[in-house]
Amino acid sequence: MSTHLVTGGCGFVGRNMVQRLFRDPNAHILFIDDLSVGTHPDTWLGQPLAKEIKNLRLYGTEERLIFLKADLRDVLRELNKDPEWFKKHYGIDIVRFDDIFHFAAIVGGRSKIDGDPMLVAQDLSIDAEMFLYVCRNKPGRLLYPSSSAAYPIDLQTESNTLQLKESDIDFSRMGEPDMTYGWSKLTGEFLAKIAASHYGVHVTCIRPFSGYGEDQDLSYPVPAIAARAARKENPFEVWGTGKQGRDFVHIDDVLDLTLLAMDKISDGRAINIGMGKLTSFLELIEVFSGFAGYTPTIKTLLDKPVGVHSRYCDMSWVEENLGWKAKISIEEGMRRVYEAALKKI
Repeated sequence: MSTHLVTGGCGFVGRNMVQRLFRDPNAHILFIDDLSVGTHPDTWLGQPLAKEIKNLRLYGTEERLIFLKADLRDVLRELNKDPEWFKKHYGIDIVRFDDIFHFAAIVGGRSKIDGDPMLVAQDLSIDAEMFLYVCRNKPGRLLYPSSSAAYPIDLQTESNTLQLKESDIDFSRMGEPDMTYGWSKLTGEFLAKIAASHYGVHVTCIRPFSGYGEDQDLSYPVPAIAARAARKENPFEVWGTGKQGRDFVHIDDVLDLTLLAMDKISDGRAINIGMGKLTSFLELIEVFSGFAGYTPTIKTLLDKPVGVHSRYCDMSWVEENLGWKAKISIEEGMRRVYEAALKKI
């Protein structure tokens, strides 16, 4: 039997990882979320509630899915004081984790990153508690999800757009990342390297670009645009000019490469996860309105926050060293999102 911890396990990426790990009949999954953004597991887990122990909920006939509603920082402080806290407090024999997938973070769309940057800066405290825990207690492996926001913003302007390589982040000569979210993730990458080199922790870092999927929250652009197309809105509103672009990658591909990278990388090295393709929001609207069968008038909202002009990645290191390429095309992935949106309207 293997025991996994998924932090932020009710958020978009976290819940998809929980469901992926549950496919292994030998896996026990503890997932923690304070539900400030995440969705309660009763609505998506697809397994019956077996029992409750205080604020812990066990799901499934084999009770392999264990949900704790809590602030991760509080839990880690307890575990840092006593690694047997789960056993003593809940009567559950969890002392060491084989894998930790650390998705807990203050997350949100552009409105949160730009609109409340000090709230987002709490990611620094969340990550600090986690890295202290793993360096003291040595799990089998740790996944640290960084972000494409860690890349220097001066490489993502309208006049200077580059296909971002892993080597474009160099701790010996720093560029400025994207707001407090980018700074916190960049700091997390540095802590990952320290955890690996100084404490011997198996750490893998990923830099996902614009991940999307059928069950993503409407605060993110892809499902929001899909929903508007499904309703055949006309005029069709777009934040900014719509010419700004991103590297959209489906959540299934994100999870595939994440799990592969954890098998191959242990030194805290960060790798890109993307398609290596730049798609503008105007192009995205064209794709979704094409599914809907109409051609809307575009209404630009120039007062809305848009972030950097263009952000996409170079996947050559991953392709050459891990032999991986994304399987789900933009057309296929966006059609899945559109069909999911149709069911909700």
